[in-house]
Amino acid sequence: MLAFVVCHLAGHSLLLVSQSYADGALAALMRPWRSDAGTALLATAFLVHYGNALWSVYERRSLHLMPWEWAQLGLGMCIPLLLLLHVASTRVAEISHGVDTSYAYVLALLWVFAPPLALLQAAAVVTLWSHACIGLHFWLRTKRWYPKWRTGLGIVALLLPTLALAGFLSAGSQLRQRAAIEEDFLKKTFEDANVTEAALGSVERTALALIVLHLVLIALVFAARGLRRWAQERRMPPQLSHACGRKFPVLPGASILETLRENGIPHASVCGGRARCTTCRVRVGAGADRLPAPSGLETRALERIGAEPGIRLACQVRPTADLSVTPLLAADASAADGYISGGLEGSERQVTVMFVDLRGSTTLGEAKLPYDVLFLLNRFFYEMNQAIAATRGHYSQFTGDGLMALYGLHDEDARAGALDALRGAGEMLMRVEQLNEQLKNELAQPLRIGIGIHHSEAIVGMMGPPGSMITTAIGDTVNTTARLEGLTKDYDCPLIVSRRAAEVAGLDLTGQTLHEAPVKGRVQSVQFLALQQLPALPR
Repeated sequence: MLAFVVCHLAGHSLLLVSQSYADGALAALMRPWRSDAGTALLATAFLVHYGNALWSVYERRSLHLMPWEWAQLGLGMCIPLLLLLHVASTRVAEISHGVDTSYAYVLALLWVFAPPLALLQAAAVVTLWSHACIGLHFWLRTKRWYPKWRTGLGIVALLLPTLALAGFLSAGSQLRQRAAIEEDFLKKTFEDANVTEAALGSVERTALALIVLHLVLIALVFAARGLRRWAQERRMPPQLSHACGRKFPVLPGASILETLRENGIPHASVCGGRARCTTCRVRVGAGADRLPAPSGLETRALERIGAEPGIRLACQVRPTADLSVTPLLAADASAADGYISGGLEGSERQVTVMFVDLRGSTTLGEAKLPYDVLFLLNRFFYEMNQAIAATRGHYSQFTGDGLMALYGLHDEDARAGALDALRGAGEMLMRVEQLNEQLKNELAQPLRIGIGIHHSEAIVGMMGPPGSMITTAIGDTVNTTARLEGLTKDYDCPLIVSRRAAEVAGLDLTGQTLHEAPVKGRVQSVQFLALQQLPALPR
C-alpha cells in the first residue's frame, strides 16, 4: 500500500513540469497496479490492513493510549471517509463504466466540477501520509540504525507530499484558468473521458454506500467492545498487584500493559505494545507459575535481550489468575533502553567489582596546562576501557581520576568473572607501562595506578536519573572494593585482591601473606592480598 501511495505522489509531483509529462509518468508508475494482479494485490492489502485495524480496536481491552497511538488510529479511521469518493470516481469508474481516468478528467472533476473536492483530496493526502509516517517512525525507532538516518528519511517524507500537493495545486490553477476562457471545457473534457451523468450518479452512490458501510463497521466494533466490557465486569476478575502497592482487576483478555494504562499507572512502551522494543518488561512474582510460557514475538524479543527467567513483556502477558509484577525500566524509557540486557534492571547477584585509581593526578594537574591534563586523562581512560572490554568486563562509573568496573554480569559461574577481573588488572598494568613509554617525554614521572578487586553479593542494575541511567552496582561489596583500592597507597602496591575474590578465582594462597583491615560500616574486617604483580592464574 505504501509503495502504491509513493508511486501516486511521485506522479502528482511531476505536474510541476507539465500535465502531459505527468500523464505519461503516472501511466508508467501505475501500470503494475492497474493490472488484474496488481489490483487484486492492492485490494487484498487494503482489506487486510483495514480488517486488522478494526480488529486491533476490538481486541484492545483499554483505549487509554499514548498520544501518537491515538493520532495514528484516528487518522487511519478518517482515511476511508476522505478517499472513498476519489477511489469510486477513478478506479471503480474506470472498471465499471470505462472512464478514462487521466489527469485531465481528475483535475477537471476536482477543480472545476466540484472545487470543494480538491480541498478534500488535499486533506486526504496529508491524512494518509501522516498516518503512514507515524506508523513507520514508531516501527523504525526501535532499530539501532534509525537515529543516524532519521533526518534524511524525514526530509524525504516532507518533500514528497509537499511536491505532490504543489503539483496538484499548480495544475488545478492552470485548469481553472483554462475553464474560465473555454465555456465548453468541462463538457468536452468529460466527453473525452467517457463520463456520463449516469456514471457520475453511480459513482456518488457507490462512494456513499462505502462510507456508510465504513461508519457502520466502526460503530459495530465499539458496540461489541461495550457489550464485552459489560459482560466481563459482571464476573470476578483476577487481581494484578503492582510494585507501587496497588491492586487492579484484570479484565479477561487484557494484557498487563492495558490493565496498567486503564488504571492510570505510567508504564514504558515505546513500540505501543507490539513486542518490538522490550521497554515494557516486568519481573513477575507471585503467580508466575500460572502463566503460559512465552511464545512467538515475545520469545524472540526476550531472547534478543538475554532475559532471565521471570522477566516478561507487559504487552504480551494476559493474566488469567492473580499476578504480581515489578516494572524493570522507568516509565519514560527510550527506544535505546530497550537494548539493555534483561536482568540488569535491578537484582541482587554475585559480582566481581574492580576500582582503579590514577595516582598523583593532583600533582599532574598542577604541573601542566588544563588541556594537557585532559589529553593525558583521556588517553589513560581509553586504555583502561580497552583493557576492560578485552577481558569481558563492564565499564560502570567514571570517578574523577579513577573508574569502577564490573565483572561476571553475564556468567553463571562466579569463577569466570573473578578470573576475568584478575586478567583485566594484568591488562591494565601492562597498558599503563606502554602508556608511560609512549608519553615519557610528556611526563615528569611515570603514571601509576592502584587497583582493588573484591567478589561478593551486590545490587546490580540500571540506576541514575532518567535519560542518564547506567548499569552499576551498590552495596557493601562496592564499599569494600573502594576501601581495598585505597589501601594500595598504604601498602605501596599496584594491586590488592580480597581473599574472597582470590578464592573464587581459584588462586593458590599457599605461602601468600594475607593482610587484614577494617572497613567502615562493617563489623568484620576484610582479608586481602597486597600484590606487586599479577600472580599466575589458573586455567
